[in-house]
Amino acid sequence: MKPLVSILIPAFNAEAWIADTLRSAVAQTWERKEIIVVDDGSADRTAVIARSFERDGVRVFTQTNAGAAAARNEAYRRSHGDYIQWLDADDLLAPDKIALQMHARGPRTLLSSEWGEFLYRCDHASFVPTELWCNLTPLEWLVRKLAYNRHMQTATWLVSRELTDAAGQWDTSLLGDDDGEYFCRVLMASDGVLFVPGAKVYYRASGNTSLSYIGISERKIRAHWHSMRLHINSILSLEDSEMVRAACVRYLNNWLIHFYPEYPEIVDEAGCLAASLGGHLETPPLSWKYMWIKALLGWGAAKRCQMTARSVRWSVQRSWDRALFHVESSKSFRTPQSVTEGIRNS
Repeated sequence: MKPLVSILIPAFNAEAWIADTLRSAVAQTWERKEIIVVDDGSADRTAVIARSFERDGVRVFTQTNAGAAAARNEAYRRSHGDYIQWLDADDLLAPDKIALQMHARGPRTLLSSEWGEFLYRCDHASFVPTELWCNLTPLEWLVRKLAYNRHMQTATWLVSRELTDAAGQWDTSLLGDDDGEYFCRVLMASDGVLFVPGAKVYYRASGNTSLSYIGISERKIRAHWHSMRLHINSILSLEDSEMVRAACVRYLNNWLIHFYPEYPEIVDEAGCLAASLGGHLETPPLSWKYMWIKALLGWGAAKRCQMTARSVRWSVQRSWDRALFHVESSKSFRTPQSVTEGIRNS
């Protein structure tokens, strides 16, 4: 009998997207699958819409709001699959994503895939290969992630139950980088990463409204710093070499702008950590367009202006893509199946 794959979907206030996500899960060509949704105390119709898919074998559970990590832990507790496919409630899987990865499976091999970013129109997703789109050992993968500031989207992974059990639960104390820290542990328990070309995930980018967006939230900033320290401790436990230390210092420099200058205690701690690794931290760069604000009002004011400008640009891009989405949908008389068809044709 073919292995069972569990598609696990945490959901919170996702009524606008959950139906499309579930259609992409139901449409998987790997027939032996179970689909589990855990609604994390949504205030909208997320659970109602998800239950409308129960006729397709989808199981829906609800819990008091406790965060995405807690919802994922609950979904895993309810699952029985030999392999685990994590899927956020606004993202999409290509119909053969799981099947392609399952044909390359191994019990302690971590399977990854291509992923493309889109706003509203999935057939316009942009797939941009990075240094992580290849077969890598756990150490090589982590070095590249930290040194080049790369990541793989959550749904790209297909994980055996053996590896999932070895990694342990999702850390509910983390807010925005819980997936990064979690898959760091999965990686360390694995024999390595096998990248499967052609297997595709469609990631719906939501900018400053996404769970991973840090912004100015103190809780998210402090949780992210905690996650960064866990990352560094993990990679050093694999190998404490000059190459690894240099990657860790670059990692600290890449993310310093989120803490500087508002959190001097974190900046000092990061500086001490960089020094212990044989490196040093540099003042985060600002775009030349904001240097005059820095000269007049200080570094913090210039940083806030830069963040605001990015947020405005993002909102304009989203509004424009949403308008094009509605225009194209009205012309093609969009049906409930059109999203899956768009993925097949993209």
